[in-house]
Amino acid sequence: MDIVIREVRPTDYDALGAMTAQAYLQDGLLDFGESDSYLTELKDVAKRAAAATVLVATAGDTLLGGVTFVPGPGPMADIAAPSEAEIRMLAVTRAARGRGAGEALVRACVDRARAVPGCTAVVLSTQPTMHTAHRLYERLGFVRTPDRDWNPLPEPADITLLTYELTL
Repeated sequence: MDIVIREVRPTDYDALGAMTAQAYLQDGLLDFGESDSYLTELKDVAKRAAAATVLVATAGDTLLGGVTFVPGPGPMADIAAPSEAEIRMLAVTRAARGRGAGEALVRACVDRARAVPGCTAVVLSTQPTMHTAHRLYERLGFVRTPDRDWNPLPEPADITLLTYELTL
């Protein structure tokens, strides 16, 4: 399967939003299921694309996955400090998992970070249950940064996101 990584097009917005939301729901990553407020953010690709770079992985006309690349602090950054880029909302369809789409998307983000003047690291947040993603990040050289782990909501306190960093 030849995987192509490219920037999202407006004609992809709805499909990518639905695919991302579905991936998170199917994997049980939204603590409040269909009523989780984060679902709206996952679906709103136009908003993400206006504030950051959204990349997609495709094979022919088939959408395999997507990711949001944030080149530094700003409205789409959760944890990026000055001189850091951030990866957010990585999602791959179940049918495409294990075929290199997720890795290709992460590598594309790292390549973009290296092209950002003054960027010295790429950071990301992940849920504790995303074991396959953790293995991917570690294989690509990311290391855990427990001192930066954080809770995106004031309640409940048990929603802690783990953080990773890749020094460029």
